[in-house]
Amino acid sequence: MQIMKKNKLQIGMIGCGVIGSNIFDIISKRHADVYKDHLVVKSIIVRDIEKKRDLNLLGTKISNDISDVVKDNEIDLVIELMGGEEIAFDYISKCLMSGKHVVTANKEVIAKRGSELFKIANNNSVELRYEASVGGGIPIISSLGNDFSSNKISGIRAIINGTTNYILTRMSDGTSPFSEILKDAQKLGYAETDPTADVEAFDPIYKIIILSNLAFGINPDHNLIYREGIKDIKSKEFIYAKELGFAIKLIASAQKFSKKLLIRVHPALIPKDIPMANVNSSLNMIEVNGYLTGPLWFQGAGAGAETTSSAILNDVFRIKDEISKSEKQKTKIFPEDLQLLSMDMHECKYYLRITVKDKAGVLARLSKILGDNGISINTVLQKDTDVKFNNAELVIMTHKANEKIMMNAIDNIEKLNDVVKFDSLLRVEEY
Repeated sequence: MQIMKKNKLQIGMIGCGVIGSNIFDIISKRHADVYKDHLVVKSIIVRDIEKKRDLNLLGTKISNDISDVVKDNEIDLVIELMGGEEIAFDYISKCLMSGKHVVTANKEVIAKRGSELFKIANNNSVELRYEASVGGGIPIISSLGNDFSSNKISGIRAIINGTTNYILTRMSDGTSPFSEILKDAQKLGYAETDPTADVEAFDPIYKIIILSNLAFGINPDHNLIYREGIKDIKSKEFIYAKELGFAIKLIASAQKFSKKLLIRVHPALIPKDIPMANVNSSLNMIEVNGYLTGPLWFQGAGAGAETTSSAILNDVFRIKDEISKSEKQKTKIFPEDLQLLSMDMHECKYYLRITVKDKAGVLARLSKILGDNGISINTVLQKDTDVKFNNAELVIMTHKANEKIMMNAIDNIEKLNDVVKFDSLLRVEEY
């Protein structure tokens, strides 16, 4: 890495949406007194150069041609904020190969193509940093990369999607359905017009892959990781969960078992006395378990223009500092060769809600199926008897069971004549 001979870092930006505009405004206007001697945005690449922007771009070139950044030898560092995978990968690769450092908030490209990009960066003696890709303003990337470098990690568990945590928090009173709260979240800017990445749990999948790569040195295909979103959760689950002493959260988990690693993302019941159960609205929390430290919790705003801009600018200044000192980012001391476990190997307690015919012997038949599969019942609640159709609703909490065995038991339960509908399954997070 070359020692920087100038004080100001010349920056190129790719993307000028909400985050990009905010960063430009911070550097050039709002906090110009802080940044004017350190950073200058020379060029911005956008899709539509005709689009009106509420920014004073005087002195900054705006273009839709990536070569205006790639071929500009005066640009030291590029901030990539366009999102997506293929085009972002192409642009980041070109910037790295041209000898420019890159800072990105793009979780998808880092999760899917990060290993390729890091190799390109290393081959060209430049830095690729991505603090803003996970946890917004929570400095989890730098913490895992540096502060845990001499401490083996046994597991990571996290609430790392602000949109879904906001929705689940709003649903927790049991009065409003998912669809209604999603519309409110979109109006408030918590959810995108197309909320698929959030509510179908693609976003937290990418984030837990990034954290797993830092913590364990594993780079799994996202298609191999169990993923379950929140759109099918009904309001009454929150009422029953509360009665049983739990909150419902979308959990991303990576847990090590000897030389094996299980990564999963799904809604889960969290005991109410656990810190993670009380992380509400759009806040994030990441729990890291180290062999030497035990559990540590990182909590804060997981999204938003200000927090994301903070993480990006922190990365920019770290690179500036490293250039001037001719230092490179630290790497993990204990990379591990781990086998990725399938969800079939997961074991936990389960919450089941089943609508059945309200008559004698039904619970006994359900219990027999569970028992035949080695699954024991901990608690049974009978809820909402429907006199008109002679139906009853059963809520069953089981003791710990294997995932594959539980799915087999559910298949058999659904075949019972007395079962009107298998309504819901939620896993209980173990602590």
